Amino acid sequence: MTDISTTPLAKLEAHLLSPIVKGPTKVAGRIAFRGEFALKLAPSTAGEIRPPEVKADQVIIACEGGKISFFSCHVASLAHLELVMACLGQDMSATGSYYVFAGNLDISKKYVIDMNGIPFNVLPLDEATVYNELLDLFYLEKGDLKKMSGEEKIDAIVDAAAKFNGKFPAIPYAQAVAEMGPVKVAENRPV
Repeated sequence: MTDISTTPLAKLEAHLLSPIVKGPTKVAGRIAFRGEFALKLAPSTAGEIRPPEVKADQVIIACEGGKISFFSCHVASLAHLELVMACLGQDMSATGSYYVFAGNLDISKKYVIDMNGIPFNVLPLDEATVYNELLDLFYLEKGDLKKMSGEEKIDAIVDAAAKFNGKFPAIPYAQAVAEMGPVKVAENRPV
């Protein structure tokens, strides 16, 4: 059985916040994390623990074969995709399934952005959760997953993502950042 120490998540321990799931799933060789992820840690002096400067919410990560095979999250700004790459990019592959829901993306826009050979599906997150958006995207029925454990739900999403063949238009990262709107807070008010 694989444990977290043999995956890319081991070196990211300080970034893994508020875990709901953290460990092996029901699929052999798959380790998963669900929670929050610190994209930029706050400077620490004298060993105190500070909240991260930037974090991704509603994160789901699955690792298989020493690589991150699945990643999804919500970020306040599409510009945080650079931080995602800085933290996780070296452990991702061109064949993985990666989904970033950005709070400042036009609700009608859906893209594929290539970041150094890693394809990210970038989508808006209106008022739902990343989990619900993924279920809709992959045509998974919430009722079918209702009685499953957290690990089994992650397995269902990761397996469906591997079969997903929806294609979004590919655009350069710089163009997507130029098109993004202001960062929004509660009730969709600009910051």
